[in-house]
Amino acid sequence: MTALTVRTPAEGDACTRPLPWRRMAWVTWRQHRIALTGVAVFLGAWTVYVWLNGLQLHHAFAAMTACHPANSLACQDLISGFRVGAFLTNGTILQAVPALIGTFAGSALLAREMETGTFRYAWTQGFGRSRWTLAKLVPLAVVLAAAAGALSVLLDWYYQPYFAPHNPALFPGQLSPLAAGLFDLRGIAFAAWTVAAFAIGALAGMLIRRVVPAMAATLAVYAGLAVATMLYLREHYISPLVTRNLFTFFLSPPRSDFVVRTWWTKDGMTLSQPTMNRVFNALFDKMMPVVHSSKEGAVAAQKPPTESHVFHYLTQHGYTYWASYQPASRFWTFQWIESGWLLALSVLLIAATVWLVRRRAA
Repeated sequence: MTALTVRTPAEGDACTRPLPWRRMAWVTWRQHRIALTGVAVFLGAWTVYVWLNGLQLHHAFAAMTACHPANSLACQDLISGFRVGAFLTNGTILQAVPALIGTFAGSALLAREMETGTFRYAWTQGFGRSRWTLAKLVPLAVVLAAAAGALSVLLDWYYQPYFAPHNPALFPGQLSPLAAGLFDLRGIAFAAWTVAAFAIGALAGMLIRRVVPAMAATLAVYAGLAVATMLYLREHYISPLVTRNLFTFFLSPPRSDFVVRTWWTKDGMTLSQPTMNRVFNALFDKMMPVVHSSKEGAVAAQKPPTESHVFHYLTQHGYTYWASYQPASRFWTFQWIESGWLLALSVLLIAATVWLVRRRAA
């Protein structure tokens, strides 16, 4: 007769109780501590560089704005010193930071497990596929968002001189807070883009299941999304303001505002740029001064036309100059809009990654 072993309810409950989240958090740290350390070193190096460069930039800006007269040789030397920090002025180099974080921290997160086959062992440890995936993605996303947010505070301090109103006679270098390449480096957008890059990398790793191809796909998708947002999407978050026959927009658009588009019309018809170029050329030829000959030589009867003369002449003869723009006061509204849809996109990408893990056959 065979003896049967019966487990008590207490023993059965202990065996089926899910593993606590803190254990998976420790496992996640142990598995990805090298990647997290690399991200910390990468961001730390950028922090030190931006801070040291920013100290010099702020000092040069203070000296430049206090210099009088602006056209003196000493002031021109100070202006040149202020422009030394132009390496980071347009933000092109810093645009790669979220992409690199997402590529190296997100792409390898699940792709390495799939590529090496260690996911099969992980799925037998009583934690569950969904909990296993979320325990990897969510804590790392929070840590990366916090680190990127700290760096964006430093970047906001660094770029303050470029957004401050300047004396045009001294240095016409004020930038718009909505300028392409700089908007997403400040405020909360920088952290949102970092999280989005991380989520793109995680999903690419789960889809491709190879580390290197997943990294390449992450870079390509992130670059496409960033360029499309910068060129086509961001300027339409809110309907731009429209003005007409404003000379400041024709001669020198306000640098604190972001000009979306400018165009000319006449009799209700929009004129193309080649057409306006022909109008400008003909008008300059017409308004050029008449030159008279004399014993002393050629003498001009009047001064050459200025852009102001041309603008007023055109407006008086039925031409209308239009400009659509986003005012600088909308900076934080745009920040919340962009961060909101990036966060929603990141949540959807993480949810899709969890769904793929649940459907993945062991």
